[in-house]
Amino acid sequence: MGNLWLLLITITSLKCAHAFHPENMEFIKSQQKEKTTNIQFYFHDTVSGKNPSAIKVAESAQTQKSPTLFGAIMMADDPLTEGPDPKSQLLGRAQGLYGSAGQSEMCLIMVMNFAFTHGIYNGSSVSLLGKNSALSPVREMPIIGGTGVFRFVRGYAIAKTHWFDITTGDAIVGYNLTLVH
Repeated sequence: MGNLWLLLITITSLKCAHAFHPENMEFIKSQQKEKTTNIQFYFHDTVSGKNPSAIKVAESAQTQKSPTLFGAIMMADDPLTEGPDPKSQLLGRAQGLYGSAGQSEMCLIMVMNFAFTHGIYNGSSVSLLGKNSALSPVREMPIIGGTGVFRFVRGYAIAKTHWFDITTGDAIVGYNLTLVH
């Protein structure tokens, strides 16, 4: 009986070892087709008024003395819409945080989850993490992951400011995502 168990364990081990052999993994990967998806939306960041979508949650003692507000951290739950008009079709929410990370340059560190709540991507999300040079006309930031149909996604986001109110800090930013998944 002991030899029979040993034989079964050996056969099972050989089959498992063969199934996970690197050559077989390459074959499995080659059978999975990646696709590229482009998504465009508008990010509405409202820091003023009675119902802001982004609020300051932290700052350093020197933040108010800094021309770039260095050290300010904002928590956001911003609407993502189909067009620049805030009343256009809601596609999802940008939920996360951003902070002023430059002492001499107005740049933000963005840690944002774009959670889609409408349309074919409903229930899926992509995550962005990177530097946003907010005063540059065009910014590129990496997409580092996702959920749902965007599981294992990688890619990049191109951001362009559509509208910015220097008095309030409110902004509408167009985003174009290129996603490989």
